[in-house]
Amino acid sequence: MPRATTRAGRLARLGFTDAEAVGADLDRLGARADELLHLAATSADPDQAVAYLADLADRVEDRDRLLEALADDEGAAMRLFSVLGASSALGDHLLRHPDQWQELNDPLLGSTRPPALTLQAALLRAVGADPALSEPVATLPDSEAVDALRVEYRRLLLRLVSRDLSHGAGVDDVAAELSDLAAGTLEAALAVARARLGEPSQSARLAVIAMGKCGGHELNYVSDVDVVFVVAAAEGHDEHEAVRAGTTLAANLMRICSDHTAEGTIWPVDAALRPEGRTGPLVRTVNSHLGYYEKWAKTWEFQALLKARPVAGDARLGREYVDTITPLVWMACEREGFVTEVQAMRRRVIEHIPAAHAGRQIKLGSGGLRDVEFAVQLLQMVHGRADETIRAGATLSALTLLTRGGYVGRDDGAALDAAYRFLRSLEHRMQLAQLRRTHVLPTDEVDLRRLGRSMGYHKDPVAELDRQWRRHSQEVRRLHEKLFYRPLLAAVAKLPDGEVRLSPESARQRLAALGYADPAAALRHLEALTSGLSRTASIQRTLLPAMLEWFADAPNPDAGLLGFRQISDALGSTHWYLKTLRDEGQVAQRLAVVLASSRYATDLLQRAPEGVRILAQPDGLAPLGRAALEKEAVAAGTRQQDPVEGITAVRAIRRRELFRVAVADLLGELDEAEVGVALTDVTAATLEAALAVARQAVEAERREPLPTRLAIVAMGRFGGFELGYASDADVMFVHEPLEDAPAQEAARAAHDVANELRRLLKLPGTDPALDIDADLRPEGRQGPLVRTLDSYAAYYAKWSALWEAQALLRATALVGDRDLCARFTALIDPLRFPAAGLGDREVQEVRRIKARVDAERLPRGADPATHLKLGRGGLADVEWTVQLLQMRHAGRVEGLRTTRTLAALHAAVEAGLLTEPDAEALEEAWRLASGLRNAIVQVRGRPADSLPHDARERAAVAHIRGYGPGESDALLNDYLRVTRHARQVVDRVFWE
Repeated sequence: MPRATTRAGRLARLGFTDAEAVGADLDRLGARADELLHLAATSADPDQAVAYLADLADRVEDRDRLLEALADDEGAAMRLFSVLGASSALGDHLLRHPDQWQELNDPLLGSTRPPALTLQAALLRAVGADPALSEPVATLPDSEAVDALRVEYRRLLLRLVSRDLSHGAGVDDVAAELSDLAAGTLEAALAVARARLGEPSQSARLAVIAMGKCGGHELNYVSDVDVVFVVAAAEGHDEHEAVRAGTTLAANLMRICSDHTAEGTIWPVDAALRPEGRTGPLVRTVNSHLGYYEKWAKTWEFQALLKARPVAGDARLGREYVDTITPLVWMACEREGFVTEVQAMRRRVIEHIPAAHAGRQIKLGSGGLRDVEFAVQLLQMVHGRADETIRAGATLSALTLLTRGGYVGRDDGAALDAAYRFLRSLEHRMQLAQLRRTHVLPTDEVDLRRLGRSMGYHKDPVAELDRQWRRHSQEVRRLHEKLFYRPLLAAVAKLPDGEVRLSPESARQRLAALGYADPAAALRHLEALTSGLSRTASIQRTLLPAMLEWFADAPNPDAGLLGFRQISDALGSTHWYLKTLRDEGQVAQRLAVVLASSRYATDLLQRAPEGVRILAQPDGLAPLGRAALEKEAVAAGTRQQDPVEGITAVRAIRRRELFRVAVADLLGELDEAEVGVALTDVTAATLEAALAVARQAVEAERREPLPTRLAIVAMGRFGGFELGYASDADVMFVHEPLEDAPAQEAARAAHDVANELRRLLKLPGTDPALDIDADLRPEGRQGPLVRTLDSYAAYYAKWSALWEAQALLRATALVGDRDLCARFTALIDPLRFPAAGLGDREVQEVRRIKARVDAERLPRGADPATHLKLGRGGLADVEWTVQLLQMRHAGRVEGLRTTRTLAALHAAVEAGLLTEPDAEALEEAWRLASGLRNAIVQVRGRPADSLPHDARERAAVAHIRGYGPGESDALLNDYLRVTRHARQVVDRVFWE
């Protein structure tokens, strides 16, 4: 077999992909090259490694020495191939500086991490500065010093990368050495800056404080180096002089590191974390820093200071800065709105990820590095004030200390540590390829293969990389859900030996930091739930970390925790309750959202706590629909002989379904119109069942079947399928005597059924009552409660007023005898949808009535700009505008013959009666006002037509409507804007 064919097969087996190109490179390298193939094959990209080696061999002074060294020393070959196969950037660097391959021939390289001072000294010597001096100054010519700094940085980086890739250096050790390397580079750059400035530099003592990852000793291979500069006057100089010189030194230091030269760049030095950010002075004195942080700093600025560490310049000044500022960091959790700001920051991070990168972002995305770092930092900020042992800068070190201190469970801490190490290693390998800052997984198959192999996956690198990344990412997401709040358990739950980890005062501080208004009461609830050694207490201790997070993310964590205790007291001994919450995470989260957001839904649940089961059912929040509800309710009601017991069963079903709809609404699974339809279905099914129970009761009393057929006509928002949580059921009753039945007897029986239905639905009990309002019937309260179909026909033919025809626009014969419902609808259609439409006189009458409503019905003291129903651009404005269009045009436009406001709006657009923008303005106002009315009931447990004045209630309403913390004013502004646009349409369409 030809040698080329044999070599190609071997190359393929070893993992090379382009046998022809690799063969050519091997021929360039000479006879001993084949001996190195098995080592090259272990690298991330064997083809790339061999190609770079061939080019390197062409450029070194002693080619034979290079190849002999590699062939004789597997360690050196392994280190060189690992670098060349993983990083084209370092491969290019070696081609520019070929003699540096000898750095990888150091037998001690794999077992020795250089001390920080050794790295600093090497970098200082590279620019001609004396490391022994307290303020070293570069002696090389400026441009030569800048290039020399870059070359030396890459040399030291090359050594680190080879140890990382080929000797399994820990990711925390790599990050720490990168941080030390950065600190030495900043010191050397400062030495060059001093040389540039010359004698004026002696007037200033300048300290460089590393922030972020460099400050935390956990720098990436490629990252901005975040710094803050502190200045003080040198002896014999004034502060003004020092600030001016310090500013020049700092600006030059940043340029020296950041500028591109023939030797490339190092990394950007970013001072944006300084007080006032990019608009603030570049350097400040310690007192100036202190004054800013005491008076002006935001929460995130204290979080940034967690990792502050002096790394270059005047060491004594740097220590003074850290000693002065650090105490403020550990007081930050006491700031008002601390939790709200932290939660908002977390949301913003996720929201700002470009959609194209959302699923591949290993740093900022959900389940990424930031989730771990964020959780660890928040735990430190909350507990570090009382516990100095957890004040470590590096994330992994801090996580270890938090675990050791009991703030994080051992298993959770170990899992999070493993996931973080994987993600940081993955980040490092991604950045090494071209020494570029990136946190987005590549999509190209070749890049993914190289990345997977660099992580040690050789059998199926792409698939295994994807599997491991998804596994660790999922683990981070899971742990992030509970980690922030787990330490609170130690404050309230007794350990097996009876000890309590934190004092009551520390626990109260912790609860206050989480946003609880009454930490003492919250602490009592937690102690009641978690104390003891029972299985119930044990499961509660498992549940509460995540529950407390979800409570704190909702508007009223105190109410959430109180409600949870009450529900747990009622159900805690059942076999399914705690098991369901523990094993079904979605159930616990849904329950927390309900209890801490909605007084209305919480009240429904407390009336019958077994409603928690709904949260665990597949598709449990999907409304059941009228047909299924009606069948269940009628069966449950008529199964009982006692009408009170029957209606109790019906009302229990109604309560359950109101809870289902309320939770679906809270969780965003139903929009405003869908909520209205679902509530209408619940009410219609309830009335259908109540009618059956009342009929059964009256027949039992009469001891004979009813002599008449009955139907119930839904009116108003009920007839429009637009009910809210607090809506009455506006109805009219219609009956039709059976053939040969005496009219008076039939009427009396129909009245008995209607009255019995109303009585039963208003009975006091554990389930909410349903108020039946029949005032829209002919002659109002003075008229008979029930009329025959013929009586309605006679009344409407002779006496009906225009407003009654308008009221009938919302009439839907919905309950009872289906044939009678259909015939009632046929009766009223010509009245409400007149074929000829309305004349000018009738239009003016509608407008007159509307003007009177506007003038007389608005409650005293109500703001006409914000009243949801009768205010400018509110529900009444929209609905009257739509109804006028219906009465004028429904005779010829079939689509307008509907009781539903939005359906009529859309039909008006299709018929050319409204422009699409005008219809959109009206619909937006209708949806917003309807949604706000429902949200107010959810929050307060009772109806209101104006936004709450209480700040906490208004914030809760805003939260339910999807606004973030502190955005109550944004809700109000949006409402005013939307209703203003709607009112402009109403003025044009209704009034003109």
